[in-house]
This record gives sequence, C-alpha cells and structure tokens, in this order.
Amino acid sequence: MTRGSKAAKSGGTGSGSTDKSGGAGKAGTGRTSRRKATPQESQPQQNAVQEDAVLASGVQDQTAQDQAGQDQPVQDQAMEQAMPEAGAQGVEAQGEAKADAAHLNTVNNRLVDHGYLSEEEFGVVSETLQRNLATTISLYLKFKKYHWDIRGRFFRDLHLAYDEFIEEIFDGIDEQAERLVALGGSPVAAPSDLERFSLVQVPTETVRDARTQVADLVQDLTRVSRGYRDDSKTVDDANDPATADLYNGYAATMDKIRWMLQAMMDDDRMN
Repeated sequence: MTRGSKAAKSGGTGSGSTDKSGGAGKAGTGRTSRRKATPQESQPQQNAVQEDAVLASGVQDQTAQDQAGQDQPVQDQAMEQAMPEAGAQGVEAQGEAKADAAHLNTVNNRLVDHGYLSEEEFGVVSETLQRNLATTISLYLKFKKYHWDIRGRFFRDLHLAYDEFIEEIFDGIDEQAERLVALGGSPVAAPSDLERFSLVQVPTETVRDARTQVADLVQDLTRVSRGYRDDSKTVDDANDPATADLYNGYAATMDKIRWMLQAMMDDDRMN
C-alpha cells in the first residue's frame, strides 16, 4: 500500500469522528436549562414558614392557659371540700366506752367509713376488740413473766412450754388490732390503757412456784376463753360475723392451752 492511500484512510476516519462530535453538540443545545436557587433567594421563604409555626404555637399556649384558668376554681373547690376544717372535731361518740374504745374524737376519723356497720354496731364491736386486744397483750406479758421467773423441778418443762403457748396467742395481738383499725378504730397500747381494759392482770411480784403459776394461768385462760365465746355472740348480733369467727378461733386456742396446763397439774410432784 502506498503512502497516499494510508493518508486517505486516515483522513476519512478523522472526518467521521468530527461528524459524530458535532451531532452530539447539537443534541445538547436542544435541552432546557434549569438553575438552582441560591441560599440568599430561599432564605425569605424559610423565615416565613418559621414565623407561621411560632404564631401557631403561641395561639395553642394561650388557649391552654385560658382553659387552665377556667378549671382552677373547680379544682380548688374540690380540694377544700375534701380537707377537714382546721380544728374540726371528729364524729361525736355515743357513750364513754365507745369513744374510749374507738378513739373517734379525732379529726381524721371524720372521714372513716365503718363499712357495713352502723355507728351503734361499730361501737359494740370496737369495745370488744379493744378489751380483747388488751387482754391478749397482758396474757402474753404474763406468760413471759412466768417464763422468766420459774424455778425448781419443772423449770425446763414450763420454761419451754410457756414460749410455745406464747407463739400460739401472739398472732392474735396483731389480728385484733388490725381488725379494729379496718373498722375505723384506733387500738390502745399504753400500759395504763392495757391495765384498764384487760381481763388479765400481769403480776408485779415474783412467783417461782410451778403450781402457783400454772393454777393462776388456768384461771385466766378460763376467763378469757369464756369472754371470747360471749363476745362472739355479741358481735355476731351486731352484724359482724367476721369478728365473731376470729373470736371463736381464739376461744379454741385458749381451751387448748388451758387443757395442757391442767394436765401438768395432775402430776403429783407439782403438789
């Protein structure tokens, strides 16, 4: 091949490339040109949106404040009605025993609901609960006193037995106190109140003799058991079968402990 023919081919190839490039240029000039907005141009629109949001928020806050202002007098009135007046007296109790047993002459007890019991029924039930609570506490203390004081042949037997009996009656203290509270009363706890209400007297002197201790406890348990049975009927008539059931259970416990102590007294060596 001659140099002339190579040049001709080379020239033809270059011409084709030029035509394609030119065609592409024409197609590009036919498109629509779009220019993006500058930050300076879009800023006023954003500011307007923010101002609208702030204005709407202010309107909502003002509406909420107006509504709260309208509700406040109603709320204040409800609180005033719920709170007892300063220095106000409690429910006027009928009878010294009822007032003493229930502690009704207090401000807070103005709001106490005695449940299904009337005021008269509550007075009857609360008096028995208060007395039996004081009696059970005193009986517990008496067993402990004899537990510490016992001496002689039966020391170990009675020292341990007294603690076993205490465990059987101890739960009754809390049960009776909480029953009284549940009905709207206030349990006594002061030593002077216990002594005044209780059927059992805690000895102040030291008693060492086994038979003297046991005989004294048997007498107390007989009195307490009878009292529970009588009170069970009383509170049942006063529309409180729940407390009556408690009393029946306590009476059975007292009977059991009394039986065990009486059995120990049958030992000739205790005479």
